[in-house]
Amino acid sequence: MPMDQIPMDPYNFTREERAVFRRLTTPAKIQRYLDDLAYNKEKGGPTCRGPRRVMRDRTGHCMEGALMGAAALRMLGHQPLLLDFEAVRDDDHVLAIFRERGHWGALAKSNYSGLRYREPVYRTLRELAMSYFEHYSNLKGEKTLRNYSRPVNLRRFDGIGWMTSEEELWSIPEYLVTISHTPLLDAKLVPKLGRVDERLFAAGLVGSTGH
Repeated sequence: MPMDQIPMDPYNFTREERAVFRRLTTPAKIQRYLDDLAYNKEKGGPTCRGPRRVMRDRTGHCMEGALMGAAALRMLGHQPLLLDFEAVRDDDHVLAIFRERGHWGALAKSNYSGLRYREPVYRTLRELAMSYFEHYSNLKGEKTLRNYSRPVNLRRFDGIGWMTSEEELWSIPEYLVTISHTPLLDAKLVPKLGRVDERLFAAGLVGSTGH
């Protein structure tokens, strides 16, 4: 369906906001949009902006980028799905995920280049999560990714108007920490994990404010 025929009125977007979405015609273009946003370092205090505020403020962090990505994917006809990663001695990370021809891909906002886009070539969510494992490390070089969630459909939050709300959307990350997560590794393997390769770490370290 052409972008100008997608029914956006139910979401109450403005003309300017609709113009942004019309340019985001593929997942790859959505990722480039997220990459171009300034990284929200929350200097004024913690925030959880929804897509409307992300577009207006031109800034976002991991959670805010995932919400924006999910909204843009929804405009393309995908379900607005999030996937949550749990880490140890590190920040958690949230992706906006999508399926094409039965394969999973992902969008994400991150200072670390290896924690962003994934082409839709992964047959299972575990495969998708494992593609992030070698890139997911803390500043000490420890590989920290441990668990991944089931997909969360943001339609469950349509009642609070998450796509256009001016309010902080804390109920969404609060929900993500309550749901069950699946271990990515056999616990017996964890003590044997090595440090991330220094060259890989250097290549991925675009900023130093976390995921």
